[in-house]
Amino acid sequence: MARSFTIAVLGAGLMGHGIALTFARAGHKVNVFDAFQAGLDALPERVSKSLDAMGVENAENAEVLDRISAHKEINACVCDADFVFEAAPEKPELKRALFQEVEQYASANTVFASNTSVIPITTIMADLEHQDRSLGTHWWNPPHLIPLVEVIKTQWTDETTIEQTVELLTSVGKTPVRVEKDVAGFIGNRLQHAMWREAIYLVESGVCTAEAVDKVVNASFGRRLSVLGPLANADLVGTDLTLDIHENVLADLDNRPAPSPYLRDLVETGKLGMKSGEGFMSWTPEDMEDVRTRVATHLRKLETILT
Repeated sequence: MARSFTIAVLGAGLMGHGIALTFARAGHKVNVFDAFQAGLDALPERVSKSLDAMGVENAENAEVLDRISAHKEINACVCDADFVFEAAPEKPELKRALFQEVEQYASANTVFASNTSVIPITTIMADLEHQDRSLGTHWWNPPHLIPLVEVIKTQWTDETTIEQTVELLTSVGKTPVRVEKDVAGFIGNRLQHAMWREAIYLVESGVCTAEAVDKVVNASFGRRLSVLGPLANADLVGTDLTLDIHENVLADLDNRPAPSPYLRDLVETGKLGMKSGEGFMSWTPEDMEDVRTRVATHLRKLETILT
Protein backbone atom coordinates (compact mmCIF):
# COMPACT_ATOMS: atom_id res chain seq x y z
CA MET A 1 0.00 0.00 0.00
CA ALA A 2 1.32 3.45 -0.91
CA ARG A 3 2.41 5.71 1.92
CA SER A 4 -0.17 8.18 3.19
CA PHE A 5 0.96 11.81 3.41
CA THR A 6 -0.39 14.96 4.96
CA ILE A 7 -1.01 17.49 2.22
CA ALA A 8 -1.51 21.21 2.81
CA VAL A 9 -3.33 23.23 0.15
CA LEU A 10 -3.23 27.02 0.34
CA GLY A 11 -6.44 28.32 -1.21
CA ALA A 12 -9.96 26.87 -1.21
CA GLY A 13 -11.02 28.22 -4.59
CA LEU A 14 -11.31 26.83 -8.09
CA MET A 15 -7.85 25.25 -8.18
CA GLY A 16 -7.37 24.61 -4.47
CA HIS A 17 -10.51 22.56 -3.93
CA GLY A 18 -9.71 20.40 -6.98
CA ILE A 19 -6.17 19.74 -5.79
CA ALA A 20 -7.49 18.92 -2.31
CA LEU A 21 -10.09 16.44 -3.53
CA THR A 22 -7.52 14.75 -5.78
CA PHE A 23 -5.27 13.93 -2.85
CA ALA A 24 -8.17 13.10 -0.53
CA ARG A 25 -9.59 10.62 -3.07
CA ALA A 26 -6.21 8.89 -3.07
CA GLY A 27 -6.36 8.42 0.72
CA HIS A 28 -4.23 11.33 1.92
CA LYS A 29 -5.08 13.68 4.78
CA VAL A 30 -5.59 17.18 3.38
CA ASN A 31 -5.48 20.49 5.25
CA VAL A 32 -6.85 23.49 3.37
CA PHE A 33 -6.03 27.08 4.30
CA ASP A 34 -7.86 30.13 3.09
CA ALA A 35 -7.66 33.68 4.42
CA PHE A 36 -11.38 34.16 3.75
CA GLN A 37 -13.90 32.33 5.91
CA ALA A 38 -16.42 32.33 3.08
CA GLY A 39 -14.04 30.23 0.99
CA LEU A 40 -13.62 27.70 3.78
CA ASP A 41 -17.38 27.58 4.42
CA ALA A 42 -18.03 26.86 0.74
CA LEU A 43 -15.31 24.19 0.50
CA PRO A 44 -17.38 21.07 1.36
CA GLU A 45 -20.14 21.95 -1.11
CA ARG A 46 -17.61 22.82 -3.79
CA VAL A 47 -15.82 19.50 -3.35
CA SER A 48 -19.11 17.59 -3.33
CA LYS A 49 -20.30 19.22 -6.55
CA SER A 50 -17.03 18.40 -8.30
CA LEU A 51 -17.19 14.81 -7.10
CA ASP A 52 -20.78 14.55 -8.31
CA ALA A 53 -19.72 15.88 -11.71
CA MET A 54 -17.05 13.16 -11.79
CA GLY A 55 -19.68 10.50 -11.15
CA VAL A 56 -18.35 9.65 -7.67
CA GLU A 57 -20.88 7.78 -5.53
CA ASN A 58 -22.18 9.25 -2.28
CA ALA A 59 -20.30 6.83 -0.03
CA GLU A 60 -16.93 7.77 -1.53
CA ASN A 61 -17.95 11.41 -1.55
CA ALA A 62 -18.37 11.28 2.24
CA GLU A 63 -15.02 9.54 2.70
CA VAL A 64 -13.26 12.20 0.66
CA LEU A 65 -14.84 15.02 2.68
CA ASP A 66 -13.81 13.29 5.92
CA ARG A 67 -10.15 13.50 4.84
CA ILE A 68 -10.31 17.26 4.17
CA SER A 69 -10.13 19.81 6.99
CA ALA A 70 -10.40 23.59 6.72
CA HIS A 71 -8.06 26.00 8.50
CA LYS A 72 -8.21 29.77 8.94
CA GLU A 73 -4.70 29.86 10.45
CA ILE A 74 -1.80 28.96 8.18
CA ASN A 75 0.34 27.47 10.97
CA ALA A 76 -2.31 24.85 11.79
CA CYS A 77 -2.59 23.99 8.12
CA VAL A 78 1.10 23.40 7.37
CA CYS A 79 2.71 22.38 10.67
CA ASP A 80 2.45 18.63 10.00
CA ALA A 81 2.42 18.74 6.20
CA ASP A 82 4.73 16.64 4.04
CA PHE A 83 3.86 18.70 0.95
CA VAL A 84 2.47 22.22 0.64
CA PHE A 85 0.66 23.07 -2.60
CA GLU A 86 -0.04 26.79 -2.92
CA ALA A 87 -3.06 27.70 -5.07
CA ALA A 88 -3.42 31.42 -4.35
CA PRO A 89 -4.30 34.10 -6.94
CA GLU A 90 -1.70 34.87 -9.64
CA LYS A 91 0.03 37.66 -7.71
CA PRO A 92 3.79 37.16 -7.20
CA GLU A 93 3.92 39.28 -4.03
CA LEU A 94 1.11 37.30 -2.41
CA LYS A 95 2.68 33.96 -3.28
CA ARG A 96 6.10 35.05 -1.98
CA ALA A 97 4.59 36.25 1.28
CA LEU A 98 2.65 33.01 1.73
CA PHE A 99 5.74 30.83 1.37
CA GLN A 100 7.77 33.00 3.73
CA GLU A 101 5.05 32.45 6.32
CA VAL A 102 4.78 28.75 5.52
CA GLU A 103 8.51 28.29 6.02
CA GLN A 104 8.20 29.55 9.60
CA TYR A 105 5.80 26.76 10.58
CA ALA A 106 6.50 23.81 8.27
CA SER A 107 8.77 20.92 9.21
CA ALA A 108 12.37 20.61 8.06
CA ASN A 109 11.48 18.17 5.26
CA THR A 110 8.35 19.76 3.83
CA VAL A 111 8.25 20.24 0.06
CA PHE A 112 7.03 23.67 -1.08
CA ALA A 113 5.13 23.68 -4.41
CA SER A 114 3.59 26.69 -6.12
CA ASN A 115 0.71 26.24 -8.54
CA THR A 116 0.97 29.03 -11.10
CA SER A 117 0.20 29.25 -14.80
CA VAL A 118 2.93 31.60 -15.95
CA ILE A 119 4.89 33.20 -13.08
CA PRO A 120 8.49 31.94 -12.94
CA ILE A 121 8.94 29.83 -9.81
CA THR A 122 12.27 31.51 -9.14
CA THR A 123 10.39 34.76 -8.59
CA ILE A 124 8.07 33.16 -6.04
CA MET A 125 10.70 31.23 -4.05
CA ALA A 126 13.49 33.83 -4.13
CA ASP A 127 13.21 34.78 -0.44
CA LEU A 128 13.10 31.29 1.06
CA GLU A 129 15.87 29.90 3.21
CA HIS A 130 15.24 26.33 2.06
CA GLN A 131 15.03 26.88 -1.69
CA ASP A 132 16.23 23.35 -2.37
CA ARG A 133 12.82 22.07 -1.21
CA SER A 134 10.87 24.41 -3.47
CA LEU A 135 9.53 23.87 -6.98
CA GLY A 136 6.54 24.58 -9.17
CA THR A 137 3.59 22.31 -9.86
CA HIS A 138 1.34 23.73 -12.55
CA TRP A 139 -2.00 21.94 -12.34
CA TRP A 140 -4.45 22.48 -15.20
CA ASN A 141 -8.04 23.56 -14.73
CA PRO A 142 -10.06 21.66 -13.64
CA PRO A 143 -7.25 20.05 -11.61
CA HIS A 144 -9.29 17.01 -10.59
CA LEU A 145 -10.07 16.17 -14.23
CA ILE A 146 -7.00 17.18 -16.24
CA PRO A 147 -4.18 14.62 -15.83
CA LEU A 148 -1.19 16.89 -16.53
CA VAL A 149 0.85 18.55 -13.81
CA GLU A 150 3.99 20.38 -14.95
CA VAL A 151 6.74 20.00 -12.34
CA ILE A 152 9.08 22.96 -12.62
CA LYS A 153 12.66 22.88 -11.42
CA THR A 154 14.48 26.03 -10.38
CA GLN A 155 18.21 26.64 -10.13
CA TRP A 156 17.98 25.67 -6.45
CA THR A 157 15.64 22.67 -6.51
CA ASP A 158 17.18 19.47 -5.20
CA GLU A 159 16.76 16.42 -7.45
CA THR A 160 15.23 14.48 -4.55
CA THR A 161 12.52 17.13 -4.24
CA ILE A 162 11.64 16.71 -7.90
CA GLU A 163 11.60 12.92 -7.66
CA GLN A 164 9.44 12.87 -4.52
CA THR A 165 6.92 15.22 -6.09
CA VAL A 166 6.75 13.29 -9.37
CA GLU A 167 6.26 10.05 -7.45
CA LEU A 168 3.47 11.55 -5.33
CA LEU A 169 1.64 12.97 -8.33
CA THR A 170 1.95 9.71 -10.26
CA SER A 171 0.54 7.80 -7.29
CA VAL A 172 -2.66 9.89 -7.30
CA GLY A 173 -3.26 9.33 -11.01
CA LYS A 174 -1.68 12.47 -12.41
CA THR A 175 0.64 12.73 -15.41
CA PRO A 176 3.63 14.74 -14.17
CA VAL A 177 6.01 16.22 -16.75
CA ARG A 178 9.36 17.64 -15.71
CA VAL A 179 10.17 21.19 -16.80
CA GLU A 180 13.94 21.40 -16.48
CA LYS A 181 14.22 25.17 -16.98
CA ASP A 182 12.12 27.76 -15.17
CA VAL A 183 10.67 29.88 -17.99
CA ALA A 184 7.50 31.99 -17.96
CA GLY A 185 4.51 29.90 -19.01
CA PHE A 186 6.47 26.63 -18.72
CA ILE A 187 5.53 24.21 -21.54
CA GLY A 188 1.76 24.05 -21.81
CA ASN A 189 0.86 27.71 -21.61
CA ARG A 190 3.59 28.73 -24.03
CA LEU A 191 2.10 26.31 -26.56
CA GLN A 192 -1.50 27.23 -25.75
CA HIS A 193 -1.02 30.98 -25.95
CA ALA A 194 1.00 30.78 -29.13
CA MET A 195 -2.16 29.31 -30.67
CA TRP A 196 -4.41 31.84 -28.91
CA ARG A 197 -2.33 34.73 -30.26
CA GLU A 198 -2.82 33.54 -33.83
CA ALA A 199 -6.51 32.79 -33.19
CA ILE A 200 -7.09 36.34 -31.95
CA TYR A 201 -5.13 37.75 -34.90
CA LEU A 202 -7.30 35.88 -37.39
CA VAL A 203 -10.44 37.43 -35.89
CA GLU A 204 -8.84 40.86 -35.52
CA SER A 205 -7.77 40.78 -39.18
CA GLY A 206 -11.23 39.86 -40.44
CA VAL A 207 -10.18 36.46 -41.73
CA CYS A 208 -12.98 34.72 -39.83
CA THR A 209 -15.24 34.91 -36.78
CA ALA A 210 -14.37 33.69 -33.30
CA GLU A 211 -16.90 30.90 -33.76
CA ALA A 212 -15.13 29.81 -36.95
CA VAL A 213 -11.77 29.62 -35.20
CA ASP A 214 -13.13 27.33 -32.51
CA LYS A 215 -15.04 25.19 -35.00
CA VAL A 216 -11.88 24.65 -37.06
CA VAL A 217 -9.89 23.56 -33.99
CA ASN A 218 -12.67 21.35 -32.61
CA ALA A 219 -13.39 19.65 -35.93
CA SER A 220 -9.81 19.08 -37.11
CA PHE A 221 -6.48 18.81 -35.30
CA GLY A 222 -8.10 19.24 -31.88
CA ARG A 223 -9.65 15.80 -32.26
CA ARG A 224 -6.31 14.03 -32.46
CA LEU A 225 -4.28 16.08 -29.97
CA SER A 226 -5.07 13.72 -27.09
CA VAL A 227 -3.23 10.88 -28.80
CA LEU A 228 -0.97 12.67 -31.28
CA GLY A 229 1.10 15.60 -30.06
CA PRO A 230 2.40 18.29 -32.44
CA LEU A 231 5.92 16.93 -32.78
CA ALA A 232 4.79 13.33 -33.25
CA ASN A 233 2.40 14.71 -35.88
CA ALA A 234 5.30 16.52 -37.56
CA ASP A 235 7.19 13.23 -37.69
CA LEU A 236 4.09 11.50 -39.03
CA VAL A 237 3.75 13.86 -41.99
CA GLY A 238 7.53 14.17 -42.30
CA THR A 239 9.96 16.82 -41.16
CA ASP A 240 10.57 17.70 -44.82
CA LEU A 241 6.90 18.57 -45.36
CA THR A 242 6.84 20.40 -42.03
CA LEU A 243 9.80 22.49 -43.18
CA ASP A 244 8.10 23.25 -46.52
CA ILE A 245 4.96 24.44 -44.72
CA HIS A 246 6.96 26.60 -42.34
CA GLU A 247 8.86 28.17 -45.23
CA ASN A 248 5.53 29.36 -46.63
CA VAL A 249 3.42 30.22 -43.58
CA LEU A 250 5.58 31.32 -40.61
CA ALA A 251 6.39 34.76 -41.98
CA ASP A 252 2.67 35.49 -42.21
CA LEU A 253 1.80 34.51 -38.64
CA ASP A 254 1.33 37.11 -35.93
CA ASN A 255 4.62 37.69 -34.08
CA ARG A 256 3.88 40.87 -32.15
CA PRO A 257 5.57 40.78 -28.73
CA ALA A 258 2.70 42.68 -27.08
CA PRO A 259 -0.92 41.58 -26.54
CA SER A 260 -3.36 42.16 -29.39
CA PRO A 261 -5.02 45.62 -29.46
CA TYR A 262 -8.26 43.77 -30.19
CA LEU A 263 -7.91 41.77 -26.95
CA ARG A 264 -6.93 44.88 -24.98
CA ASP A 265 -10.02 46.71 -26.31
CA LEU A 266 -12.28 43.86 -25.18
CA VAL A 267 -10.91 44.12 -21.65
CA GLU A 268 -11.04 47.93 -21.54
CA THR A 269 -14.69 47.94 -22.65
CA GLY A 270 -15.69 45.40 -20.01
CA LYS A 271 -16.15 42.47 -22.38
CA LEU A 272 -14.48 39.96 -20.06
CA GLY A 273 -15.88 36.73 -21.45
CA MET A 274 -18.22 34.51 -19.50
CA LYS A 275 -17.84 36.57 -16.30
CA SER A 276 -19.49 39.56 -18.04
CA GLY A 277 -21.60 37.74 -20.61
CA GLU A 278 -19.58 38.85 -23.61
CA GLY A 279 -16.01 38.51 -24.84
CA PHE A 280 -15.02 37.13 -28.21
CA MET A 281 -18.55 35.70 -28.20
CA SER A 282 -21.80 36.39 -26.32
CA TRP A 283 -22.76 34.13 -23.41
CA THR A 284 -26.03 33.49 -21.62
CA PRO A 285 -26.10 31.68 -18.25
CA GLU A 286 -27.48 28.66 -20.10
CA ASP A 287 -24.61 28.77 -22.61
CA MET A 288 -22.06 28.88 -19.81
CA GLU A 289 -23.59 25.97 -17.94
CA ASP A 290 -23.76 23.98 -21.16
CA VAL A 291 -20.05 24.54 -21.81
CA ARG A 292 -19.08 23.50 -18.28
CA THR A 293 -21.23 20.37 -18.49
CA ARG A 294 -19.87 19.42 -21.91
CA VAL A 295 -16.26 19.90 -20.79
CA ALA A 296 -16.73 17.77 -17.67
CA THR A 297 -18.56 15.05 -19.62
CA HIS A 298 -15.96 15.05 -22.38
CA LEU A 299 -13.05 14.79 -19.94
CA ARG A 300 -14.69 11.88 -18.10
CA LYS A 301 -15.33 10.03 -21.34
CA LEU A 302 -11.84 10.77 -22.63
CA GLU A 303 -10.27 9.39 -19.46
CA THR A 304 -12.26 6.16 -19.94
CA ILE A 305 -11.20 5.89 -23.59
CA LEU A 306 -7.50 6.57 -23.00
CA THR A 307 -7.20 4.20 -20.05
